[in-house]
Amino acid sequence: MIPAPFARMILDMKKKSTDKKIALIAGALDLPFFTRDALRRNGWDVYIVGLKNFVNPELNPDLTVRLGGAWPAIREFRRRGIHKLTFVGALGHPNFSDIRPDWWSIGMLFSIMKHQRGYDSMGVALNKALERRGFEIVAAQDAAPELAFETAGVKTKAKPTARDARDIERAVDVSHTIGAADIGASVVVDKQVIAVEAAEGTAKMLERVVDMRKNKRRASGVFAKMTKPGQDLRIDIPAIGVDTVRAVAAAHLRGIIVNAKTCFVVDKEATIRAANDAKIFIVAVE
Repeated sequence: MIPAPFARMILDMKKKSTDKKIALIAGALDLPFFTRDALRRNGWDVYIVGLKNFVNPELNPDLTVRLGGAWPAIREFRRRGIHKLTFVGALGHPNFSDIRPDWWSIGMLFSIMKHQRGYDSMGVALNKALERRGFEIVAAQDAAPELAFETAGVKTKAKPTARDARDIERAVDVSHTIGAADIGASVVVDKQVIAVEAAEGTAKMLERVVDMRKNKRRASGVFAKMTKPGQDLRIDIPAIGVDTVRAVAAAHLRGIIVNAKTCFVVDKEATIRAANDAKIFIVAVE
């Protein structure tokens, strides 16, 4: 018989080991690659579930499931003792009419649809439904803080001017206003509000700004990609990357504003390098 102190020690070690197991539910684009690597550098044992028709096969997921076909993944999580889940990667705005749920997923969908009142509330309902089934939903940037800017401040060689500071203040304020109404999280300000994100998403919004400013000769104004007030940051996390920098440069804007600690920066070194090359500033705010 194992003495009680040693038994408790063994149980604590097992619990700690289990707590470092996490399933990465991976959608499209590059962020799942950086998330996988960052989680592993932070000591996580990562099991990857790719979403069919979204995940890049080069991620080499351990398991691939379709939207609405969650049961094979749930069964595997239980078999492996995985209780923590993190969601990363683009899905767009999934159309529920295109989802053919398995039996396990039907209850999930009923719960999500019952409580959904906007795109953000869909994510909150998903998290709560999974938690009721014994899973803990983890924000990837909490498990691997290096995925975001960990501190506030200017991150580039270019610095905002006093004029830029006024645009920044206005952009942050407007972003919080539209975010609170669950309209979007991104805004472009050049003295006045030029564009706000709606259902089309950030990339399409920036395309509109590029088109309307294609004849502009001198850069001015800022793009803000902010966290919505009260947003559940465990799912649908705001992100910027090299493509964002290129779009901002093409729109003849001077800078990018994001939240520290909560906004993903896809390939942080490359993103900062691209901003420096384009003479664009990036500022992280609390």
